[in-house]
Amino acid sequence: MTTTPDITIIGGGIIGLLTAREFFKAGATVTVIEKNLAGQESSWAGGGILLPLYPWRQADAITRLALQSLKLYPTLASQLNTETHIDPEWTPCGLLITKNPDIAAAVDWCTANNISFQEAGADFFNALETKPDNPLWLPEIAQARNPRLVKSLKQDLINKGVTLIEHCELKAITLENDRITAINTTSGRFGVNQLIISAGAWTGQLFQQLFSATAPASSKAPSIGALPPASMQSPAIAGDAPKIFPVKGQMLLFDAEPDTLKFMVLDGDQYLIPRRDGKILAGSTVERDDFNKTTTTEARNRLNAFALNLMPSLKSFPVIKHWAGLRPGTEHGVPYIDKHPKISNLFINAGHFRNGLVMGPASAQLMVDLVLNRPTAVAPEPYKLTRPTNI
Repeated sequence: MTTTPDITIIGGGIIGLLTAREFFKAGATVTVIEKNLAGQESSWAGGGILLPLYPWRQADAITRLALQSLKLYPTLASQLNTETHIDPEWTPCGLLITKNPDIAAAVDWCTANNISFQEAGADFFNALETKPDNPLWLPEIAQARNPRLVKSLKQDLINKGVTLIEHCELKAITLENDRITAINTTSGRFGVNQLIISAGAWTGQLFQQLFSATAPASSKAPSIGALPPASMQSPAIAGDAPKIFPVKGQMLLFDAEPDTLKFMVLDGDQYLIPRRDGKILAGSTVERDDFNKTTTTEARNRLNAFALNLMPSLKSFPVIKHWAGLRPGTEHGVPYIDKHPKISNLFINAGHFRNGLVMGPASAQLMVDLVLNRPTAVAPEPYKLTRPTNI
Protein backbone atom coordinates (compact mmCIF):
# COMPACT_ATOMS: atom_id res chain seq x y z
CA MET A 1 0.00 0.00 0.00
CA THR A 2 1.38 3.40 -1.01
CA THR A 3 1.12 6.11 1.62
CA THR A 4 0.51 9.66 0.44
CA PRO A 5 3.18 11.99 1.86
CA ASP A 6 2.28 15.06 3.84
CA ILE A 7 4.21 17.24 1.41
CA THR A 8 4.95 16.76 -2.29
CA ILE A 9 7.49 19.16 -3.80
CA ILE A 10 7.85 19.61 -7.56
CA GLY A 11 11.44 20.67 -8.24
CA GLY A 12 14.71 19.37 -6.83
CA GLY A 13 16.86 22.48 -7.03
CA ILE A 14 18.34 24.32 -4.06
CA ILE A 15 14.94 25.76 -3.10
CA GLY A 16 13.10 22.44 -3.34
CA LEU A 17 15.81 20.54 -1.44
CA LEU A 18 16.04 23.12 1.35
CA THR A 19 12.25 23.23 1.62
CA ALA A 20 12.10 19.43 1.87
CA ARG A 21 14.71 19.48 4.62
CA GLU A 22 12.83 22.13 6.55
CA PHE A 23 9.59 20.13 6.32
CA PHE A 24 11.37 17.00 7.50
CA LYS A 25 12.67 18.93 10.51
CA ALA A 26 9.07 19.88 11.27
CA GLY A 27 8.05 16.19 11.33
CA ALA A 28 6.42 15.93 7.91
CA THR A 29 6.79 13.11 5.39
CA VAL A 30 8.12 14.50 2.11
CA THR A 31 8.45 13.46 -1.53
CA VAL A 32 10.52 15.52 -3.98
CA ILE A 33 9.87 15.07 -7.71
CA GLU A 34 12.49 16.35 -10.15
CA LYS A 35 12.23 16.21 -13.95
CA ASN A 36 15.99 15.71 -14.39
CA LEU A 37 18.65 15.17 -11.70
CA ALA A 38 18.30 17.03 -8.42
CA GLY A 39 20.26 20.25 -8.24
CA GLN A 40 21.58 20.16 -11.81
CA GLU A 41 19.98 23.31 -13.18
CA SER A 42 20.46 26.89 -11.90
CA SER A 43 21.46 25.62 -8.45
CA TRP A 44 24.48 23.85 -9.90
CA ALA A 45 25.42 26.62 -12.30
CA GLY A 46 25.60 29.67 -10.05
CA GLY A 47 28.51 31.36 -8.35
CA GLY A 48 27.59 31.00 -4.71
CA ILE A 49 28.24 34.51 -3.32
CA LEU A 50 26.07 34.66 -0.21
CA LEU A 51 25.04 38.26 -0.64
CA PRO A 52 22.88 39.86 -3.31
CA LEU A 53 25.00 41.91 -5.69
CA TYR A 54 24.78 45.54 -4.57
CA PRO A 55 21.89 44.78 -2.18
CA TRP A 56 21.26 48.47 -1.49
CA ARG A 57 20.11 48.79 -5.11
CA GLN A 58 17.57 45.97 -4.78
CA ALA A 59 14.14 45.49 -3.24
CA ASP A 60 14.02 45.31 0.54
CA ALA A 61 12.21 41.97 0.21
CA ILE A 62 15.47 40.49 -1.11
CA THR A 63 17.40 41.91 1.85
CA ARG A 64 15.00 40.41 4.39
CA LEU A 65 15.41 36.86 3.07
CA ALA A 66 19.15 37.25 2.52
CA LEU A 67 19.85 38.45 6.05
CA GLN A 68 17.77 35.68 7.61
CA SER A 69 19.63 33.14 5.47
CA LEU A 70 22.99 34.53 6.60
CA LYS A 71 21.99 33.64 10.16
CA LEU A 72 21.08 30.09 9.14
CA TYR A 73 24.00 29.18 6.87
CA PRO A 74 26.78 28.45 9.39
CA THR A 75 24.68 25.85 11.23
CA LEU A 76 23.26 24.44 7.98
CA ALA A 77 26.71 24.00 6.44
CA SER A 78 28.13 22.45 9.60
CA GLN A 79 25.26 19.97 9.92
CA LEU A 80 25.47 18.94 6.26
CA ASN A 81 29.21 18.41 6.48
CA THR A 82 28.91 16.37 9.68
CA GLU A 83 25.95 14.26 8.59
CA THR A 84 26.87 13.59 4.95
CA HIS A 85 30.67 14.00 4.89
CA ILE A 86 30.19 16.20 1.83
CA ASP A 87 31.48 19.65 2.67
CA PRO A 88 29.40 22.41 1.01
CA GLU A 89 32.45 24.65 1.43
CA TRP A 90 30.70 27.48 3.22
CA THR A 91 33.65 29.87 3.36
CA PRO A 92 33.57 33.38 4.88
CA CYS A 93 36.39 34.62 2.65
CA GLY A 94 35.06 38.18 2.34
CA LEU A 95 33.92 40.25 -0.63
CA LEU A 96 35.71 43.21 -2.22
CA ILE A 97 33.40 45.55 -4.14
CA THR A 98 35.69 47.71 -6.24
CA LYS A 99 33.30 50.37 -7.51
CA ASN A 100 30.61 52.03 -5.39
CA PRO A 101 29.54 55.36 -6.91
CA ASP A 102 26.52 55.19 -4.57
CA ILE A 103 28.75 54.84 -1.51
CA ALA A 104 26.37 56.66 0.83
CA ALA A 105 23.58 54.17 0.07
CA ALA A 106 26.02 51.28 0.48
CA VAL A 107 27.23 52.48 3.87
CA ASP A 108 23.68 53.19 5.04
CA TRP A 109 22.59 49.69 4.02
CA CYS A 110 25.51 47.98 5.73
CA THR A 111 25.04 50.04 8.88
CA ALA A 112 21.29 49.47 9.05
CA ASN A 113 21.68 45.72 8.55
CA ASN A 114 24.75 45.14 10.75
CA ILE A 115 26.96 44.06 7.85
CA SER A 116 30.60 44.61 8.72
CA PHE A 117 32.41 46.85 6.22
CA GLN A 118 35.46 49.02 5.81
CA GLU A 119 37.15 51.05 3.15
CA ALA A 120 39.34 48.83 1.01
CA GLY A 121 42.94 50.04 1.00
CA ALA A 122 45.59 49.75 -1.69
CA ASP A 123 46.75 46.31 -0.50
CA PHE A 124 43.56 44.76 -1.85
CA PHE A 125 44.53 45.80 -5.37
CA ASN A 126 48.08 44.42 -5.54
CA ALA A 127 47.02 41.69 -7.99
CA LEU A 128 44.08 43.53 -9.56
CA GLU A 129 43.92 45.98 -12.47
CA THR A 130 40.88 48.21 -12.08
CA LYS A 131 39.96 51.79 -11.23
CA PRO A 132 38.56 51.70 -7.68
CA ASP A 133 35.68 54.00 -6.87
CA ASN A 134 34.94 54.13 -3.13
CA PRO A 135 35.90 50.45 -2.77
CA LEU A 136 34.33 48.50 0.08
CA TRP A 137 35.62 45.42 1.88
CA LEU A 138 32.94 43.20 3.46
CA PRO A 139 35.07 40.77 5.52
CA GLU A 140 32.32 38.47 6.78
CA ILE A 141 30.56 37.70 3.50
CA ALA A 142 30.75 34.00 2.68
CA GLN A 143 30.36 31.79 -0.34
CA ALA A 144 29.09 28.25 -0.80
CA ARG A 145 30.25 25.94 -3.57
CA ASN A 146 27.01 25.26 -5.40
CA PRO A 147 27.64 21.70 -6.65
CA ARG A 148 28.87 20.53 -3.26
CA LEU A 149 25.98 22.21 -1.46
CA VAL A 150 23.35 20.50 -3.59
CA LYS A 151 25.21 17.16 -3.36
CA SER A 152 25.26 17.38 0.41
CA LEU A 153 21.61 18.42 0.58
CA LYS A 154 20.58 15.56 -1.67
CA GLN A 155 22.54 13.04 0.39
CA ASP A 156 21.15 14.47 3.61
CA LEU A 157 17.58 14.02 2.41
CA ILE A 158 18.28 10.46 1.30
CA ASN A 159 19.83 9.72 4.70
CA LYS A 160 16.75 11.12 6.41
CA GLY A 161 14.38 8.95 4.39
CA VAL A 162 12.89 11.69 2.22
CA THR A 163 11.64 10.21 -1.06
CA LEU A 164 13.45 11.67 -4.06
CA ILE A 165 12.11 10.75 -7.49
CA GLU A 166 14.32 11.93 -10.36
CA HIS A 167 13.75 11.89 -14.12
CA CYS A 168 10.06 12.33 -13.37
CA GLU A 169 8.06 15.04 -15.10
CA LEU A 170 4.75 16.43 -13.91
CA LYS A 171 2.18 16.17 -16.71
CA ALA A 172 -1.27 16.89 -15.24
CA ILE A 173 -3.29 17.19 -12.05
CA THR A 174 -6.65 16.11 -10.72
CA LEU A 175 -8.47 19.09 -9.22
CA GLU A 176 -11.61 18.46 -7.18
CA ASN A 177 -13.41 21.61 -6.09
CA ASP A 178 -10.55 23.78 -4.79
CA ARG A 179 -8.10 20.99 -3.99
CA ILE A 180 -5.53 18.97 -5.94
CA THR A 181 -6.02 15.32 -5.07
CA ALA A 182 -3.46 13.67 -7.34
CA ILE A 183 -0.78 14.36 -9.92
CA ASN A 184 0.06 12.48 -13.09
CA THR A 185 3.74 12.14 -13.95
CA THR A 186 5.93 10.26 -16.38
CA SER A 187 6.55 7.82 -13.51
CA GLY A 188 2.89 7.26 -12.68
CA ARG A 189 0.11 8.66 -10.57
CA PHE A 190 0.67 10.02 -7.06
CA GLY A 191 -1.83 11.18 -4.48
CA VAL A 192 -1.04 14.48 -2.76
CA ASN A 193 -1.93 16.20 0.49
CA GLN A 194 -0.02 19.49 0.13
CA LEU A 195 1.66 20.33 -3.18
CA ILE A 196 4.52 22.82 -3.50
CA ILE A 197 5.89 23.92 -6.84
CA SER A 198 9.56 24.94 -6.73
CA ALA A 199 10.51 24.33 -10.33
CA GLY A 200 12.82 27.30 -10.81
CA ALA A 201 12.79 28.90 -14.25
CA TRP A 202 10.17 26.38 -15.42
CA THR A 203 7.63 27.30 -12.73
CA GLY A 204 5.61 29.83 -14.69
CA GLN A 205 5.49 27.57 -17.74
CA LEU A 206 4.42 24.65 -15.57
CA PHE A 207 1.55 26.65 -14.04
CA GLN A 208 0.30 27.61 -17.47
CA GLN A 209 0.54 24.02 -18.68
CA LEU A 210 -1.34 22.59 -15.72
CA PHE A 211 -4.02 25.16 -15.11
CA SER A 212 -4.90 26.57 -18.52
CA ALA A 213 -6.65 23.26 -19.23
CA THR A 214 -7.75 22.19 -15.77
CA ALA A 215 -10.64 23.34 -13.64
CA PRO A 216 -12.45 22.38 -10.44
CA ALA A 217 -14.70 19.36 -10.97
CA SER A 218 -18.45 19.72 -10.66
CA SER A 219 -19.54 16.14 -10.08
CA LYS A 220 -16.53 14.26 -11.41
CA ALA A 221 -12.92 15.36 -11.74
CA PRO A 222 -11.21 15.16 -15.10
CA SER A 223 -9.13 12.06 -15.54
CA ILE A 224 -5.45 12.40 -14.84
CA GLY A 225 -3.72 13.54 -17.99
CA ALA A 226 -6.98 14.29 -19.81
CA LEU A 227 -7.99 17.78 -20.83
CA PRO A 228 -11.50 18.84 -19.73
CA PRO A 229 -13.87 20.34 -22.28
CA ALA A 230 -13.62 24.06 -22.93
CA SER A 231 -16.68 24.72 -20.77
CA MET A 232 -14.80 23.36 -17.74
CA GLN A 233 -11.53 25.20 -18.28
CA SER A 234 -10.58 27.90 -15.80
CA PRO A 235 -8.72 30.89 -17.21
CA ALA A 236 -9.00 32.54 -13.78
CA ILE A 237 -6.78 29.87 -12.26
CA ALA A 238 -4.35 30.06 -15.17
CA GLY A 239 -4.22 33.83 -14.68
CA ASP A 240 -2.80 33.29 -11.21
CA ALA A 241 0.37 31.80 -12.66
CA PRO A 242 3.53 33.39 -11.25
CA LYS A 243 5.36 35.67 -13.66
CA ILE A 244 8.64 33.76 -13.81
CA PHE A 245 10.87 33.66 -16.89
CA PRO A 246 14.26 32.09 -17.72
CA VAL A 247 17.35 34.31 -17.62
CA LYS A 248 20.52 32.66 -18.93
CA GLY A 249 23.84 33.11 -17.18
CA GLN A 250 27.18 31.90 -18.53
CA MET A 251 30.34 31.35 -16.46
CA LEU A 252 33.97 30.27 -16.77
CA LEU A 253 36.25 28.32 -14.45
CA PHE A 254 40.02 28.88 -14.35
CA ASP A 255 42.30 26.10 -13.15
CA ALA A 256 44.24 28.34 -10.79
CA GLU A 257 46.38 27.31 -7.84
CA PRO A 258 45.43 27.73 -4.16
CA ASP A 259 45.81 31.27 -2.80
CA THR A 260 46.00 32.84 -6.25
CA LEU A 261 43.02 34.90 -5.05
CA LYS A 262 41.98 34.87 -1.41
CA PHE A 263 38.68 36.76 -1.52
CA MET A 264 35.74 37.34 -3.82
CA VAL A 265 35.82 40.38 -6.08
CA LEU A 266 32.83 42.21 -7.54
CA ASP A 267 33.94 44.64 -10.24
CA GLY A 268 31.11 46.40 -12.02
CA ASP A 269 28.58 43.77 -13.07
CA GLN A 270 30.98 40.81 -12.98
CA TYR A 271 32.93 38.91 -10.38
CA LEU A 272 35.68 36.46 -9.52
CA ILE A 273 35.15 33.76 -6.89
CA PRO A 274 38.05 31.67 -5.57
CA ARG A 275 37.24 28.14 -4.44
CA ARG A 276 39.13 26.41 -1.65
CA ASP A 277 41.11 24.29 -4.11
CA GLY A 278 42.31 27.42 -5.91
CA LYS A 279 40.03 27.30 -8.94
CA ILE A 280 38.55 30.68 -9.81
CA LEU A 281 35.10 31.19 -11.23
CA ALA A 282 34.40 34.19 -13.49
CA GLY A 283 30.85 35.32 -14.05
CA SER A 284 28.42 36.08 -15.30
CA THR A 285 26.17 37.08 -18.17
CA VAL A 286 22.51 38.04 -17.89
CA GLU A 287 20.64 37.04 -21.05
CA ARG A 288 16.98 36.73 -22.00
CA ASP A 289 17.15 33.72 -24.33
CA ASP A 290 14.03 31.69 -23.48
CA PHE A 291 14.98 28.15 -22.34
CA ASN A 292 18.21 27.98 -24.33
CA LYS A 293 21.20 26.84 -22.23
CA THR A 294 23.68 26.85 -25.12
CA THR A 295 27.01 28.50 -24.37
CA THR A 296 28.35 31.07 -26.82
CA THR A 297 31.79 32.08 -28.00
CA GLU A 298 30.85 35.73 -27.54
CA ALA A 299 30.11 35.22 -23.84
CA ARG A 300 33.22 33.14 -23.33
CA ASN A 301 35.39 35.82 -24.87
CA ARG A 302 33.74 38.57 -22.86
CA LEU A 303 34.09 36.74 -19.53
CA ASN A 304 37.65 35.71 -20.33
CA ALA A 305 38.59 39.30 -21.19
CA PHE A 306 37.00 40.58 -17.99
CA ALA A 307 38.87 38.05 -15.85
CA LEU A 308 42.27 38.57 -17.49
CA ASN A 309 41.96 42.35 -17.47
CA LEU A 310 40.96 42.42 -13.82
CA MET A 311 43.53 39.86 -12.69
CA PRO A 312 46.38 39.52 -15.21
CA SER A 313 47.96 36.59 -13.33
CA LEU A 314 45.05 34.44 -14.55
CA LYS A 315 46.78 34.37 -17.95
CA SER A 316 48.95 31.60 -16.47
CA PHE A 317 45.94 29.33 -15.92
CA PRO A 318 43.69 27.66 -18.49
CA VAL A 319 39.93 27.90 -18.64
CA ILE A 320 38.76 24.37 -17.89
CA LYS A 321 35.00 24.81 -18.00
CA HIS A 322 32.40 27.04 -19.62
CA TRP A 323 28.72 26.52 -18.82
CA ALA A 324 25.31 28.15 -18.75
CA GLY A 325 22.31 27.94 -16.45
CA LEU A 326 18.79 29.35 -16.44
CA ARG A 327 17.87 31.57 -13.53
CA PRO A 328 14.21 31.97 -12.54
CA GLY A 329 13.68 35.65 -13.21
CA THR A 330 10.90 37.80 -11.76
CA GLU A 331 10.15 41.50 -11.76
CA HIS A 332 12.57 43.11 -9.29
CA GLY A 333 14.10 39.67 -8.58
CA VAL A 334 11.69 39.00 -5.71
CA PRO A 335 10.54 35.36 -5.38
CA TYR A 336 7.02 34.06 -4.92
CA ILE A 337 6.55 32.26 -1.60
CA ASP A 338 2.84 31.87 -1.04
CA LYS A 339 -0.31 29.80 -0.96
CA HIS A 340 -2.30 29.79 -4.17
CA PRO A 341 -5.30 32.15 -3.81
CA LYS A 342 -7.80 29.68 -5.29
CA ILE A 343 -6.40 26.18 -4.70
CA SER A 344 -6.35 25.32 -1.01
CA ASN A 345 -3.43 22.87 -0.98
CA LEU A 346 -1.15 24.41 -3.62
CA PHE A 347 1.88 26.52 -2.69
CA ILE A 348 4.78 28.08 -4.56
CA ASN A 349 8.39 28.74 -3.61
CA ALA A 350 10.14 29.93 -6.76
CA GLY A 351 11.48 32.90 -8.71
CA HIS A 352 14.69 33.70 -6.80
CA PHE A 353 16.54 34.96 -9.91
CA ARG A 354 20.28 35.28 -9.06
CA ASN A 355 19.82 34.71 -5.35
CA GLY A 356 18.59 31.15 -4.88
CA LEU A 357 21.51 30.23 -2.64
CA VAL A 358 21.48 33.61 -0.90
CA MET A 359 17.79 33.49 -0.02
CA GLY A 360 17.30 29.71 0.03
CA PRO A 361 17.39 28.80 3.75
CA ALA A 362 15.08 31.66 4.74
CA SER A 363 12.76 30.98 1.78
CA ALA A 364 12.41 27.35 2.87
CA GLN A 365 11.76 28.43 6.43
CA LEU A 366 9.09 30.91 5.32
CA MET A 367 7.40 28.32 3.10
CA VAL A 368 7.15 25.81 5.92
CA ASP A 369 5.93 28.47 8.35
CA LEU A 370 3.13 29.40 5.93
CA VAL A 371 2.04 25.81 5.28
CA LEU A 372 2.09 24.91 8.98
CA ASN A 373 0.55 28.23 10.09
CA ARG A 374 3.55 29.07 12.26
CA PRO A 375 4.77 32.59 13.08
CA THR A 376 7.19 33.73 10.37
CA ALA A 377 10.71 35.08 10.85
CA VAL A 378 10.28 37.21 7.71
CA ALA A 379 7.09 39.14 6.88
CA PRO A 380 5.38 37.18 4.06
CA GLU A 381 3.50 39.97 2.28
CA PRO A 382 6.16 40.95 -0.32
CA TYR A 383 6.28 37.40 -1.71
CA LYS A 384 2.60 36.89 -2.45
CA LEU A 385 1.33 35.77 -5.83
CA THR A 386 -1.12 38.68 -5.79
CA ARG A 387 1.43 41.31 -4.76
CA PRO A 388 1.56 44.68 -6.48
CA THR A 389 4.24 45.07 -9.13
CA ASN A 390 5.79 48.17 -7.54
CA ILE A 391 7.47 46.36 -4.64
